[in-house]
Amino acid sequence: MLEKQIQSDMVAAMKAKETVRLAALRGIKAEILLAKTSEGGTGEITDADIIKIIRKLVKQRKESAEIYSGQNRQDLADNELAEAAAMEVYLPAQKSEAEIETELRKIIEETGAKNPADMGRVMGIAMKRLSGEADGKLISTLVKKLLS
Repeated sequence: MLEKQIQSDMVAAMKAKETVRLAALRGIKAEILLAKTSEGGTGEITDADIIKIIRKLVKQRKESAEIYSGQNRQDLADNELAEAAAMEVYLPAQKSEAEIETELRKIIEETGAKNPADMGRVMGIAMKRLSGEADGKLISTLVKKLLS
């Protein structure tokens, strides 16, 4: 299970004194605990849930890095990007833009979408099929391009 892997990697990072990796893993562990104990939580968490949590954390780190870069704080931006890279190790491989476009063409054909007004229908199916394999912004951009 992914949670056990993260825990053992955390111990290894502590022993190796890898501060950035350790901080990233502690962030993941904290979010997992929050998800387990949140209101309505069952105390159980699946690997799919953990992957969603990690995606959210990686996105947050990258957005923070952009803000820090814009404020000429490259030292802070580099730290955020290093933590994001340490977290991305636990995510499944992303599809290439060409693979995503091929899948979107199939979805457009299946739904009979013809113009940008049909984007919502295509996006709904695309987000379900490509969940975890592609970034939502990229999917949206490609759907717009294909439907216009």
